Amino acid sequence: MPKAFSKLSSSTFFFHCTLLFFSATSSGSFSNILSPKKFGLKREKLTHLHFYFHDIVSSRNPTAIPVASAALTNKSHTGFGVVMMADDPLTAAPDPNSKLVGKAQGIYASAAQDEVGLLMVMNLAFTEGKYNGSSLSLLGRNTVFSRVREMPIVGGSGLFRFARGYAQARTHTLDLKTGNAVVEYNVYVFHY
Repeated sequence: MPKAFSKLSSSTFFFHCTLLFFSATSSGSFSNILSPKKFGLKREKLTHLHFYFHDIVSSRNPTAIPVASAALTNKSHTGFGVVMMADDPLTAAPDPNSKLVGKAQGIYASAAQDEVGLLMVMNLAFTEGKYNGSSLSLLGRNTVFSRVREMPIVGGSGLFRFARGYAQARTHTLDLKTGNAVVEYNVYVFHY
């Protein structure tokens, strides 16, 4: 061992190596702290959105279709294991022919064995008014037979960049024979 290193204690040597490591990695860092003003971000706003989600699984033109299921799914009273792909209309009123304000595009899957509990992974893509072209990302648990379900909004795009908040879902109508449903959504979201 060179003389310079032999005089250092092991803790001092470790400290110097750690210092060298951090000084070497900080110059080539992959992240920087930025000012929100640089991106034109102003004061944060709270927006309330109200719309109806139409999930049509039984019709000539379904808006949600099964894309996967487990071998035991047909024996499960909750449909455990089924994965659905959705492109569901979002409308201003419960009537499916009312004004279209966007689409709920993504997947939902039956993720509970003892109740109808869905894992929801959806992009709420808006097509109306000033939010046309903007979207919100919803990710959460939806226990279908609960009166009110609350799911997190985890992000967004367009006017909803840096969004965070929650969605409350209430079943407006559910046809147990067909599985078709209309769900009222109230979404509260902070964004810039």
